[in-house]
Amino acid sequence: MVKDLVFMGSSDDDLRAFPPPARQRAGYQLYLVQSGRDPSDWKPLASIGPGCREIRVRNSRDAYRVFYVAAVSDAVYVLHCFGKKSQQTAKTEIDLGKQRYKQMREITQARGTP
Repeated sequence: MVKDLVFMGSSDDDLRAFPPPARQRAGYQLYLVQSGRDPSDWKPLASIGPGCREIRVRNSRDAYRVFYVAAVSDAVYVLHCFGKKSQQTAKTEIDLGKQRYKQMREITQARGTP
């Protein structure tokens, strides 16, 4: 079974703004998650919220990140997509991820989804 993708906020537009090779890699990694598998390069993001993970996509010079939650039974929630310029993730990116995580929890609780 392949789960649906639910994009929170501007995450769909942000993902579409990635350069084509990075967008293609990120899309494939999300497909793996939808199919119940782990992406090839990820890490947990407990600082955003329980069950949040980060897909890491790199190309020759740049790095791109996708925050998502797949622990909810009905869908994969894509919280935030962005390009990274430095080693450490900016506080603004983390804060936006936390905000969208909270919105995702409100949506899933309203639906009665665990």
